[in-house]
Parts: sequence; C-alpha cells; structure tokens
Amino acid sequence: MVKIRLARGGAKKRPFYHIVVTDSRSARNGRNIERVGYYNPVATGGEQRIVIEDERVKYWVSNGAQMSDKVAALYKDHQKAAAAAPAGEAA
Repeated sequence: MVKIRLARGGAKKRPFYHIVVTDSRSARNGRNIERVGYYNPVATGGEQRIVIEDERVKYWVSNGAQMSDKVAALYKDHQKAAAAAPAGEAA
C-alpha cells in the first residue's frame, strides 16, 4: 500500500520533516517515491511552517494512497491557511 507520511531530517533537537509518498513497507527514512512538501515544526521569523504541493497530494490520494494521521492534520491546516490567505497570495 502507498502511504503519504513524514520522513525526519534536520539536526539533533531541531527536527525537520519531508512529506513523502512511499510504500508502507519502507523504513521511515528509507526509499520514497516522491517528495510532496515539508513540515518545519520549529519555524521562526519568515520561515514557512508547512509547504505542500496540493495537486500532487490530490493525485496520490485519488490513486489510493493513504495519509498518516499527522499528515492528514497538517494537510487540513494547510487548506485552512490557503483559504484564509488573500486571493493571489500563496500560503
């Protein structure tokens, strides 16, 4: 089964996660099919906290990929932020 989940990166005590499409049998930071965004939980200043390529996520979900619980929550937050942003401005 194909999953959309987080792969950890970053330094010690400073996590950074890539949102990846991968086979559910692969290791957390193992081989992935495609990277569709990132999540930076310790973003400060002008850094973006969540960046997701909506079209690619919709494509994978339509082809049977399942999101992990955390990715589903992040995607929902991203959708809210995109809807709240003024027209013409990317969230």
